[in-house]
Amino acid sequence: MFDNLSDRLGRTLKNLRGQGRLTEQNVKDTLREVRMALLEADVALPVVKQFTEQVREKAMGVEVLQSLSPGQALVKVVSDELTSVMGETNEDLDLSAQPPAVVLMAGLQGAGKTTTVAKLSRLLKERRGKKVMVVSCDVYRPAAIKQLETLANEVDVLFHTSTPDQKPKQIALDALAAAKNAMVDVLLVDTAGRLAIDEAMMAEIKDLHAAIKPVETLFVVDAMTGQDAANTAKAFGDALPLTGVVLTKTDGDARGGAALSVRMITGVPIKFMGVGEKTTALEAFHPDRIASRILGMGDVVSLVEEVTQQVDLKKAEKLARKVKKGKGFDLDDMRDQLTQLQGMGGIGAMLDKMPGMDKLPDAVREKAMNQATGGGDVGRMVAIINSMTPRERRFPDLIKGSRRKRIAAGSGTQVQDVNRLLKQHLTMSKTMKKMSKSGGMAKMMKMMGGKGGMPPGGMPPGFPGL
Repeated sequence: MFDNLSDRLGRTLKNLRGQGRLTEQNVKDTLREVRMALLEADVALPVVKQFTEQVREKAMGVEVLQSLSPGQALVKVVSDELTSVMGETNEDLDLSAQPPAVVLMAGLQGAGKTTTVAKLSRLLKERRGKKVMVVSCDVYRPAAIKQLETLANEVDVLFHTSTPDQKPKQIALDALAAAKNAMVDVLLVDTAGRLAIDEAMMAEIKDLHAAIKPVETLFVVDAMTGQDAANTAKAFGDALPLTGVVLTKTDGDARGGAALSVRMITGVPIKFMGVGEKTTALEAFHPDRIASRILGMGDVVSLVEEVTQQVDLKKAEKLARKVKKGKGFDLDDMRDQLTQLQGMGGIGAMLDKMPGMDKLPDAVREKAMNQATGGGDVGRMVAIINSMTPRERRFPDLIKGSRRKRIAAGSGTQVQDVNRLLKQHLTMSKTMKKMSKSGGMAKMMKMMGGKGGMPPGGMPPGFPGL
């Protein structure tokens, strides 16, 4: 997300950074470029006008003009204003009600409501320790109820059964009663969407809202619709007392106009954003961190949080002890590392959060990703390892010509892919051995476990190529 906007703003602000002083003219020229960058990112016009006016006022203020490095000071002004437009700080769900706390999901068809229900239920269960139940009140879309049931089973939360011949309001009331009986903490209610806003849809969801009195009413909107996302959110906000917005499909949106428009136009905070298709791909929306990403300064805080949540510290400690004892780093260990890497969205998602990565040429970035994964994608590497016998995974030296052909055939890959993976494993194995002898792994584990984060400038021990 924000690739185009980040490129344009980066080029524009770079020209100011080295300047000894700011003048009304170069601020004016810079803001013209900023305005064009925002409009190209499909940010709503009222938001663009207000944003550039606020930046102009602050840029011509004494604090910036008398700064030792006025160009840098203006960059900070732009960063602060981006943060302000998107809502200053992350606003979490308010679940401080008598259980079950009811969360109602609203939005147009195709925005990703059902998938978001699954993602949010997983987040609440795994990170907040909540007992969650989900229910579908979508009696119109074929297989909508079955889809939610499948997702509920996948993330292991309670599912309240409903049928297409029931009334949505009755489904919700029955689910609420069932949630109370089951001592559930949070009930997530999925509702029907339409291809466009209509009176029947609004009347139905208003009736539903009045019946179950949710503590949170979240509007789910596709980020790729740009400023239309903000306009649709406003229409829903006029009909319902929305408490928050969830932006979906942000991984497919290179512009970012929705994120910069929704808060100011609706007055409703963006609480979460979907960053992929998997049920783990939901992040809290932090305006300051997003502003940092837009300006190419990375998002190390989110990266550290993600690593801390996704990395299995017990497994990592066990691996560190194993290598230290001289037992080696086998292919089962490599698979564990790759699986955890997949859980964090892969190398690409992690690089996006690292400072300065947006400045790298595409060829350099691609080379870094290839080095980290031995030139193959993580899913393919895991498939190759899964095609090996337990003995082959424990003793990679056994894997010679005929075995390599069998493994390639079993994983749907080429022998060259198997060769590449084995070479990557050998490199990782040598790295782990060196770290073990120097005490590096122990130090890194201590820092991760004791301070809840990554070692400075590094990833968890054993991540491929890093």
